[in-house]
This record gives sequence, structure tokens and C-alpha cells, in this order.
Amino acid sequence: MHPRISVSAISTYNWSLEEDLAFYEQHAINSVGISVAKLERHGWTDGTARIRDAGLRVTNLIGLGPFQLADPSQWSRQRERLSHALETATAIGAECLVFTTGPAGHLPWTDAADALEEAIQPALAEAAERGIPFAIEHTNSLRVDVGFVHTLADDVFLARRLGTGVCMEINACWAERDLAETVRSSIDTIRLVQVSDFRVGTLSTPNRLVPGDGDIPLERILSDVVEAGYQGCFDLEVIGPEIEAEGYASAAQRSIESLTELLITLNA
Repeated sequence: MHPRISVSAISTYNWSLEEDLAFYEQHAINSVGISVAKLERHGWTDGTARIRDAGLRVTNLIGLGPFQLADPSQWSRQRERLSHALETATAIGAECLVFTTGPAGHLPWTDAADALEEAIQPALAEAAERGIPFAIEHTNSLRVDVGFVHTLADDVFLARRLGTGVCMEINACWAERDLAETVRSSIDTIRLVQVSDFRVGTLSTPNRLVPGDGDIPLERILSDVVEAGYQGCFDLEVIGPEIEAEGYASAAQRSIESLTELLITLNA
């Protein structure tokens, strides 16, 4: 497996943590992104121990949103969840925590950013003490239920304000204006790059494809990322009806093969 590739547990969305771990062992997948939701369903304590004992490189712990930003009465529950995630991240050596902002509700963008800063401050302080980076993930604009940040440029703006990093989701930013310049000027903030493909004309989300099966100019975008100086991991996050129809194992293996070819081409 290419040393700069990891496989997100989102790519096996309906599998349990146990099924994920068995799959990783069977197919010699040693770099992964771990799902917070699967950890919760399995049980934090045993799940953390199982991941640690598997000897995996955990490039990210994902799924920490969303805060209900317009309703501060709900923030304490999410803060508790973040604290659990930070404990697990420390125990398993996770390289970053990836989170979506949560919905803005009735709040305008700037007010939602203010609310997020207030809501997440205790977790950011704890993460700093533990030496675990946070990375804000921007989302498809159809997913206002999980986030209010829908461009990489806005994600970088918010991350610089909060002192966090960025998770660059290629599926959500590939057609963005001046993407190469945004990447170049903000490469110091990018902690993780998520990779998948998309077919133009698709009218549903999430409906992603194995890299190379769609229309995203991945070679150009990844080249821009590499040339900008990104040294981190490329996390495969493929999800949706076509992935379900093909089967997780096949889609994941083809994704690894396709992304490996791209990275070799780019000397990454």
C-alpha cells in the first residue's frame, strides 16, 4: 500500500468497527481513517483498545460534528463527545481530528462562525495540550445539515481564525474558482486531503465514485497539492449508491490501486 494513502471508514459506511478491522487485516491496509460514529456504536473503551492493538496508522479520526450552532443548550453534549474523541485520538496516535462545523440554522455565516468559535474553544484547548491537530472539513452545499462552510477558501479563512487546520475535500471543491492558488497560499493549513471522484450530471449526494471513474481532474488537482508542498496523507473517502452497488471491498481496493497510480505518476 502506498505510504501516502489511507482508507477512511466512511468508505465502508455500513460496516461495523469489527468488520472494518477484519477487512484491514485481510487486505494489508495499514493506514486508515477511523469513524467516531462506529467507535460510539462499538463502545469507546473496547473500540479504542481494538484499534490500538491492530497496530494501524490512524491518519484521522472523523465524524465529530455537528454542533447545533443556533442552539447553545446542545453544545455540552457535543463537547463531551469531542472529549471522548480526544482521549481516543491520544490512545491510538491519531494524526488529526476531522470535524464539520454543524448547521448554521437561522444564523448568518459570520454569526455561525462566532458561535462555532465559542462552542469549540474548550476542545481546541484540550487538543492543544494533547498535541492533536484539528481539521475543519468543508462540505457540499447541499449538506447544510452538517455544515455552513462550503468552499475550501472559506474553510481556510475560518481555520486561520480558529487556529485549526483544514481537511480539503476534493469532491466538494474541485470546481472552485482559483483552486490552485487557494491551495498554494494555504498549504500550511491543510492537514488532510480527501480523495474520491464525481460524475458530472449526478443530482444526489453523497454519490461518489472510485478515483478515475468520474470527471474530476484528479491528476491536475493532486499535482497542484503536491507541488504546493503538501506532505500529508491522501484519504480515500468513497461513499454512495455506486459504491454500495459495487461492494465496499472491491471499491476500496480499486480506489487504492487508482490513487497509487496517480501518486506514482506525480512522484508523490
